[in-house]
Amino acid sequence: MRVAGDVAGATVRRAPVLRDRDGYVRGYAQYMSFDVPLAFRLLSSRKPHAVIVEPPPTTGAVVRAVCWFRRIPYVYYAADVWSEAASVAGSPALVTNVVRALEKFALSGAAGVAAVSESVAQRLREIAPKALVEVVGNGYDETIFRPDGPSHRADAPYLLYPGTASEVHGAMIFIDAMPRVLSLMPDARLVFIGQGAERDAMQARATATVPGAVEFLPRMSGREVAGWIRGAAATLASVLPNAYVAFPTKMLASVGCGTRVVYTGPEPGLSFARTPGVGWTAEYTKDEVAEAMISALREAGSDGERRRLSTWASGEHSLGVVMSRVTGLVQDVIRNARR
Repeated sequence: MRVAGDVAGATVRRAPVLRDRDGYVRGYAQYMSFDVPLAFRLLSSRKPHAVIVEPPPTTGAVVRAVCWFRRIPYVYYAADVWSEAASVAGSPALVTNVVRALEKFALSGAAGVAAVSESVAQRLREIAPKALVEVVGNGYDETIFRPDGPSHRADAPYLLYPGTASEVHGAMIFIDAMPRVLSLMPDARLVFIGQGAERDAMQARATATVPGAVEFLPRMSGREVAGWIRGAAATLASVLPNAYVAFPTKMLASVGCGTRVVYTGPEPGLSFARTPGVGWTAEYTKDEVAEAMISALREAGSDGERRRLSTWASGEHSLGVVMSRVTGLVQDVIRNARR
């Protein structure tokens, strides 16, 4: 373990873990490389007032076991529902059932559960009816994703998909929509930044159907991505219909920069994207998505609209706002434990 530095008086320590070839911590071996050392760290550390843990559920299960042994309350931060994600990703039934059991075990033992949306909270309550779930929202780093700062300059207007494109996101729909977009706006371009399980298939589809119109870029730092977001006509986000409860946080980064969003998919992202001024929504069909993309390319927001959107996002969805809610939940847990 190494000390990474101090943040607002807190010492941050990081520990190395195994990663896959794309740099992700994804898979049983990668999770265990964190969870096993974590158990020893929690057992040997000075007893804290509370522990905060986030998925995967394997980590939540380890924390519940150790915290039960040491009589420490813990808060589970749930950004999504992992058992549903495993099912949608096509995992074997045995794997999905194990993930669901671990998730229920981790949720049921928590003194508090912080959910990122009401729809996520509802699913968590169904999985673990006795869990005390509170909606805190999802946040973005307002010090990075803001309207002022360097903006990427391109020779043609572009739409940007920043972040992971995995099986549950269904981002292929944007490539399938491009022929229709190009028929009306032949100079338009589509840019993907990041990795994901579907990236290779998406590159092959783009080469076959709209050669030269789609660019795939590797992962970048948050500040570099922010520059691309500021230069985009709009960003793109998607979740497969009836897939699982998830909120694409890329939408928060986008509105933080003052850039509107094209979204296709179910709740909770749908309600967010329908907020006045946030962007466009579409049914998950290539024709509907294409129409939304065309509208975004034609209706570039003014500087004033971008600033207003960013100000709204900072007041409602910034990390500072969300963390104040999480802090309040943790303080309540500590007070209840002392009683």
